[in-house]
Amino acid sequence: MKILSCLAVAAAAMMTLTPATAADASKKRDRKRAKKAPEQVDTVTMQQTGIAAVEPVSQSPAPVYGSDTLAGRTASELGVLIPEWYDKRMAISLDEYFDRYLSPDAPSAVAALPDSVYERRLKELVSPVQLPYNPEIKGYITRYIDGKDNLMGRIIGLSQYYFPMIEQELILAGIPVELRMLPVIESALSANAVSRVGAVGLWQFMPATGKMYGLEINSLVDERRDPIASTRAACRFLKELYDLFGDWTLAIAAYNCGPGKVNQALARAGDNSRTFWDIYDFLPRETRGYVPAFIAATYAYTYHRNHDVQPEPAPVPLAVDTLRVDRVMHFEQIASTIDCPAETIRALNPQYRLDIIPAAQRNYTLVLPQRAIPEYISRETEIFAKDSLYLKEYINPANLDKKRREVTSRTYKVKRGDTLGSIAKKHGVSVNALMRTNKIKSANMIREGQVLRIEKR
Repeated sequence: MKILSCLAVAAAAMMTLTPATAADASKKRDRKRAKKAPEQVDTVTMQQTGIAAVEPVSQSPAPVYGSDTLAGRTASELGVLIPEWYDKRMAISLDEYFDRYLSPDAPSAVAALPDSVYERRLKELVSPVQLPYNPEIKGYITRYIDGKDNLMGRIIGLSQYYFPMIEQELILAGIPVELRMLPVIESALSANAVSRVGAVGLWQFMPATGKMYGLEINSLVDERRDPIASTRAACRFLKELYDLFGDWTLAIAAYNCGPGKVNQALARAGDNSRTFWDIYDFLPRETRGYVPAFIAATYAYTYHRNHDVQPEPAPVPLAVDTLRVDRVMHFEQIASTIDCPAETIRALNPQYRLDIIPAAQRNYTLVLPQRAIPEYISRETEIFAKDSLYLKEYINPANLDKKRREVTSRTYKVKRGDTLGSIAKKHGVSVNALMRTNKIKSANMIREGQVLRIEKR
């Protein structure tokens, strides 16, 4: 509203100028521009823009889109330039988002700010999901902002990859974009996260619930780990929960503990209960913290700069594209042929449990870095020719079952400054898996010199 008001005032001022004063103002602007104009345009390198190299030129008209500047590029050249441009654009857009929509308050610690500041900031995030402020929420804000392991910094780095696809599905489903923070609470944006009770993926679906919403779950494929498929399933689930309860805080609570538990809490709280806070005392303990954690994560993500939280780089390529695969294929067929490591393919396609795309009877998707797409297409025949080499051990069903049960194990000695989060990230496992393997009850209960066992399937 403030921005619109400023624009209206400026427009009104321009309309009140007389022709003479308008001409004078125009001349002044021209003189200022001439004064500021440089002798020549700075060189713009390919590394800076990711699009094209431009030689230094004297003052002359800017190049027109569609001119010869980009003409004659091969698919391979564009395959390099487009991802570089996309990565740069994504980094800039993230900065612009926080610059444009953040409160201009100076960085400060949680404890140093009065409660009124948090309350005001949350009110400024006008949302169909209620975002109140209370001591419970403040406690979770402290965890996200003051965490020594920079949890929110890692989440912001991951969000550059995951949020665009999550937001698109939320918008298509017609539900609040703010719900993008739910997988932050569920899995810290880890597609491979596994809970103690067997919930998997960004949205932490149990097998029965995942299958209820159409996710494929078997020995080779687990779509609970597929960012897009699982998000679509979560959108359907959340929409149905909102239709049941008519309030987003209740729908979010029901996502955590189930609609039955929320309905029981409503019955115990009385007929006038309408929101999460009305039934707070009657909910399971974990769910009582779930909505406050959601609100706190929303605050911490939006206002992280105000608390000097440093975003970490995205751990996967941001510029990716999707191919359709119509035959059984192993990741190593691709990695051994084109310049794309198996680890990258695995990170972009976490739904394939044994590095196999089982496209025998229907098509499956394959996500690759954009820069690798032209090479994949040009060498597709060579990739296909390697199927007997990399798939022979999987032709026998017994071998498949053996591979599925196979576990690699190693140990790690905890060093000063280590956290479970940093150790898990370093070794490519989830925090929950580390805790489960080593029977650790709290993520904060590790000590220097402690030996941890790390298992990877």
